[in-house]
Amino acid sequence: MNIGIAFDLKTDFESTGKPDEPEDLFEEYDSATTVEAIEAALGSRGHQVVRLGGGRRFLTGILETPPDIVFNIAEGRGSRSREAHVPAVCEIVGVPCTHSDPLTMAMTLDKAVAKRIVASLGVPTPRFAVVASESEIEGVDLRFPLFAKPLFEGSSMGIDRHSRLDDRVALHQRVEDLLQAYREPVLIEEYCSGAEFTVGILGRNGGPRTALTMEIVPRFVSREAFVYSHEVKRNWAHEIDYQTPPKRPRVEVEQVEALALAAYTALGCRDVARVDVRYDAMGQPQFIECNPLPGLAPAGWSDLALMWERNGRKYDDLILAILDHATARLGLS
Repeated sequence: MNIGIAFDLKTDFESTGKPDEPEDLFEEYDSATTVEAIEAALGSRGHQVVRLGGGRRFLTGILETPPDIVFNIAEGRGSRSREAHVPAVCEIVGVPCTHSDPLTMAMTLDKAVAKRIVASLGVPTPRFAVVASESEIEGVDLRFPLFAKPLFEGSSMGIDRHSRLDDRVALHQRVEDLLQAYREPVLIEEYCSGAEFTVGILGRNGGPRTALTMEIVPRFVSREAFVYSHEVKRNWAHEIDYQTPPKRPRVEVEQVEALALAAYTALGCRDVARVDVRYDAMGQPQFIECNPLPGLAPAGWSDLALMWERNGRKYDDLILAILDHATARLGLS
């Protein structure tokens, strides 16, 4: 097949940054190394691969030389529906693509929308509120400790060691800082103080399967105080013990996986996604968020690729598994 890769690189945007913008503003975008690794994996099976890029470059490329299918890792730019840009264009021009459709991409990036959807189908998620201005903070009626993060960002953007909030003074300060830095509403939810997991899922809506599950265990702080922040992710080899599979009774892992699969299905994900789950103080697993466009950076950076490789699987096989699920869904294989 002729496969086009849709992607956005950090270098596409970093030069447009302003001095007062948060230092993690471009955290979710990929490096050339990731694109090269995906290209090599697809090429290993004999596919012809073309780099389409993202934004206007993607539009030009797909119109001039439409591929048989798009392998989509493009994060988009500029709105809460940005991850829906590439699959929406693919629908318009009639070119199939891997990963989820525009609706799923848009509603999962907005964390409150995703939580409302999964909750409506019985998937437990922490109580939450959305604050769009400083005047709304006082009206938040949730039980401390709380957790605050930008409403529609990924890659732990806006999440650091100060994201866990113990009182109303901290709540006001943190939300005000996030509103100013990211210029978007803030999600505030009741903090889950138990074990934290991420679950990789492959397959079509209606027939997905858990690929891998990983527990994220802090080395230097208690689980009750742990925040899986962007600082921790950057220094994961020092601060984190990634346990995959988790060193827990199988019944506990199955409980986490069942919740993740229920959320994946409720949100209409397809081909691949990663679902974050954390136990609350009462020992019950809770849906935190879903990423239908999980990072695919090789060599121990992205959670999905990291746990795949730690379980003795080759990186190329992960990329080809995503492609195979897409082509089976589309009837192209």
